[in-house]
Amino acid sequence: MKPAADLVLLGAALLLISGAYGDLCSTVKEDVALFLHGSTDEYVAYVARYNTDDTAVQENARLLKQCVDDKLSKEDKQNASSGLEKIYSSRLC
Repeated sequence: MKPAADLVLLGAALLLISGAYGDLCSTVKEDVALFLHGSTDEYVAYVARYNTDDTAVQENARLLKQCVDDKLSKEDKQNASSGLEKIYSSRLC
């Protein structure tokens, strides 16, 4: 797996571990699903729901999503999703 995919998994795991367990899991799950498998516009629209006035955050989300789409193959994204499913199925979620 590429380092970028490792970073996605690590970031999601840290969010899930540090959060309020089930309350955060569904939000992270939706965010990561759009991040890995959605379009750039879908992901930026999702981020904008939480950062409506901050165009810098939205632009960074767009750049990050484009970078991930350019660097990760479909197989890399599927591997990241498979790894995250193990986290989502834990008793903490």
